Amino acid sequence: MGYKIAIVGATGNVGREMLAILDERGFPADEVVALASRRSQGTEVSFGDRTLKVKALESYDWAGTDICLMSAGGSVAKEWAPKIAAQGVVVIDNSSAFRYDQDVPLIVPEVNADAVAGFTRRNIIANPNCSTAQLVVALKPLHEKAKIRRVVVSTYQSVSGAGKDGMDELFEQSRAVFVADPTTNKKFTKRIAFNVIPHIDVFMEDGSTKEEWKVMAETKKMLDPKIKVTCTAVRVPVFIGHSEAVNIEFEEPITADEARAILREAPGCLVVDKPEDGGYITPIETAGEDATYISRIREDQTLENGLNLWVVADNLRKGAALNAVQIAELLVNRGLLREKRAA
Repeated sequence: MGYKIAIVGATGNVGREMLAILDERGFPADEVVALASRRSQGTEVSFGDRTLKVKALESYDWAGTDICLMSAGGSVAKEWAPKIAAQGVVVIDNSSAFRYDQDVPLIVPEVNADAVAGFTRRNIIANPNCSTAQLVVALKPLHEKAKIRRVVVSTYQSVSGAGKDGMDELFEQSRAVFVADPTTNKKFTKRIAFNVIPHIDVFMEDGSTKEEWKVMAETKKMLDPKIKVTCTAVRVPVFIGHSEAVNIEFEEPITADEARAILREAPGCLVVDKPEDGGYITPIETAGEDATYISRIREDQTLENGLNLWVVADNLRKGAALNAVQIAELLVNRGLLREKRAA
């Protein structure tokens, strides 16, 4: 028995990636519908070897739809997700609108799959922040082995995390630098081409940015509220792929060799770690890949029970679209949608 799936925000970077991943993974869908705002109505998007014409979200009839994969931003999610959910559709939302709602499960399937059952409270499931998703995939198996006390993470986040406008700005500014034209900043606060910007999202009262707060709050919600997390989030001139330098303090002893062995067997992880030239992963190599890659695993000589990791993933996939599709697969594989239909 197949399902009817609707993608809200189908013309955006993540929406298009959702369509591609649904096809790649052979999701059991009898019908897939592409939705966006009225101004995008009639736009064509690819779904495997087929082409879908985008329909308007505002006038779409949700009858018979099982799952809505939503990647249209927080304001659209806040307005539409509850309306869609009230019509019996399970909404998997990629924005930050519902991540911190205690009645909405925040899910990374490799980390806290069992929490998905809580979707029945509001019919909404939240997808985590892109930088948090790859982080917790790497932390979960290590936490199970030696119990994490504290995490210090510095992110190196690609411009695709800021959407198509961010990617366009990096391209246009890079071109302008090469031909000695003036550069203009629209999406970012400073020039991103050949630069790094230690500022993602808005500033908060304590001097942190909202992006840094998200990493802390979401890691605690999904992994363990007792873990202490601090983050510095930085935008870098890379088109696709978020990287993270992660320092971990454990309650119990764990060696680098033990960590490598654990991570090699962990779901969603791929270890590329040789102490030689090129024996590590970089973001350009993760573009289009599903795994969370881990390199530079080494013991922290300044800290008892400490490790350092380098964690990289395609932020449009594991950080967003792939994780949302994996959540949908979780609903199907556990029979939760069949139970819902029966009810």
